[in-house]
Amino acid sequence: MSSSSAAALYPAHLHIITQRADSALSRHGFDHLLVASGVEKFEFLDDRPYPFKPSAQFKAWLPLTHHANSWIAYTPGRKPVLVYYQPDDYWHVPPTAPEGAWVEHFDIRVISDPADAARHLPATGRRAIIGEADAALPGFEPNNPAALLAQLHYHRAYKTPYELAVMRLAQRRAVPGHLAARAAFQAGGSEAQIHAAYLAATGHTDHDLPYNNIVCLNQNGATLHYQYKSSAVPSQHRSLLIDAGADVDGYASDITRTWGNGDARFEALVNAVENEQQALCGLVRAGTDYRNLHLECHLRLGNVLRTLEIVDMDPGQMLETGVTSTFFPHGLGHPIGLQVHDVAGFSDEEGNLIPRPAGHPYLRMTRTLAPGMVVTIEPGIYFIPTLLSKLRAGPHAKAVNWSNVEHLLPFGGVRIEDEVHCTDAAPENLTRDAFAALA
Repeated sequence: MSSSSAAALYPAHLHIITQRADSALSRHGFDHLLVASGVEKFEFLDDRPYPFKPSAQFKAWLPLTHHANSWIAYTPGRKPVLVYYQPDDYWHVPPTAPEGAWVEHFDIRVISDPADAARHLPATGRRAIIGEADAALPGFEPNNPAALLAQLHYHRAYKTPYELAVMRLAQRRAVPGHLAARAAFQAGGSEAQIHAAYLAATGHTDHDLPYNNIVCLNQNGATLHYQYKSSAVPSQHRSLLIDAGADVDGYASDITRTWGNGDARFEALVNAVENEQQALCGLVRAGTDYRNLHLECHLRLGNVLRTLEIVDMDPGQMLETGVTSTFFPHGLGHPIGLQVHDVAGFSDEEGNLIPRPAGHPYLRMTRTLAPGMVVTIEPGIYFIPTLLSKLRAGPHAKAVNWSNVEHLLPFGGVRIEDEVHCTDAAPENLTRDAFAALA
């Protein structure tokens, strides 16, 4: 799939987006939908802005990812209006003139002053105005109608063919970075050097990434969202856990890989988690409750813990007593698309909460899988000192082989993550396909 092939799918995508908007506006009593891209925000007591990221609701309409102070105005039955901010600026490089396959589908109004946007937005009628409070213009204050947003968010779970095409490209952009990271690890690099290798291979800067890459050497892999990238080279390279993605036209990829450096027990753990991860990816089927898939993951990881002589308990008992949650404390995965943790993973079309299983507060997806959904599948087994200390002090401590735990502690943990597209038949593993394309 090329960028030109994806572009050819854009008109049909926009048609679906307008249909969803038509339905939401009609159902909730609005005449117009206005979506702000957002505004730059400045650091407290400073004149330096934070890196700008547009609203996901804005990006859903068209692939503009660096454009503050812009607006989309849509009225059913009319061509959508894009108010395009192009300042006369010699301090920074201003946006170029609008270009791309999407241009012909919008009535484009170019402005050089953010306040001028108001002249191009519908001044009458019932308006659903989506945006952050800072984006407000006189007479156009975001109201973010909750019911309307719930409906729009719910349907974002179902990716259009255009979105799937772009998401495949995001996978293909990320995979060379993961291979470069592995090579940098094997060459003895620091976390910072591994991260730099990733960026060079993907062509990203830190600002362009869909999220802050997680690059963990050794015991740092036990911190789920490890936020540092140390420039110090450790005395021993035991393991690398890298959770890193890429962006294409506003759509994110999210891939995690774990590599060892020859220790037999850790390699056995990586291979075991990998095998169960692949089996779970194969269970992404239409009609499957994702909550049940999460619980199935706990049972499978419990079997890994037992087989590798880390915990001597029945997997079902491990799940029931919370022992598996010591080693696997997060959820199986999440929806992904315009946002890494995409919206509406927990709610129905009316915005009603679909509860998580009792005892599993961090699961980010509770919906039933359906064709068009893309979810991550990311089981893991970690050796987290704070959680292990609670297990050691609890009633099931005797079931744990603490000698094996102590051996694996310096490796941090294992996580393997792919993105999987639910179809009418067998699932499509976007991540494995991207790796295979480079084989």
